Amino acid sequence: MTETKSLSAWVQQALDHEPRDVSLFERALTHGSTGSDDYQRLEFLGDRVLGMSIAAWLYERFPKEPEGDLSARLNAVVSRETCADVGREIGIPAMLRLGRQARDDGAQLSDNVVGDATEALIGALFLEAGFDKAAVFVRSAWGARVDRVAEAPKHPKSQLQEWAAAHRCRPPVYTVASRDGPEHAPRFTVTVEVGGKLGGKATAEGTSKQEAETAAALALLEKIL
Repeated sequence: MTETKSLSAWVQQALDHEPRDVSLFERALTHGSTGSDDYQRLEFLGDRVLGMSIAAWLYERFPKEPEGDLSARLNAVVSRETCADVGREIGIPAMLRLGRQARDDGAQLSDNVVGDATEALIGALFLEAGFDKAAVFVRSAWGARVDRVAEAPKHPKSQLQEWAAAHRCRPPVYTVASRDGPEHAPRFTVTVEVGGKLGGKATAEGTSKQEAETAAALALLEKIL
């Protein structure tokens, strides 16, 4: 079986779609480290399609919830970590096209890379089959995750800020302690501190500044709650 036929078969299985232009889906799986046309533009498009698909779904599913709660749910369901989890479930890491150094550095395991490729595939599916087909895939792939959100989740950074205000502490301050690793697979170390008698400090790592800040906020909440 040729590489093109193999990719076409994988797309049919993973996305329930028979691709007309296999090169579109190949690009959705191509990392910038290859020096070829990569997935960034498709990822940009897929991110918007995913957000709209989930937003419409949440609007239908939780008809009595206010905008704030729906936004919290949306943020949790479309997070980089969730996109990466979905990507791993449908087998994206094995299909990624990476440069040698990126592969040696473990980019196929990165939440950023796998999550971006997941969104890029949604963008490719949207271009070939339209929004309705893309939304069907999103609901199928994300369904269990939406079902598991029994209550609108509160983001750790928001929760920490609310805790600080309620206990008359100074607002959380986030500081990037270090940034290591190659450009395509960075590791950020962030420290968060809440000043005041009941406050504290915690440090955590992540593959992006936002991810590290969230992990640090969660680590501090575990200390002070």
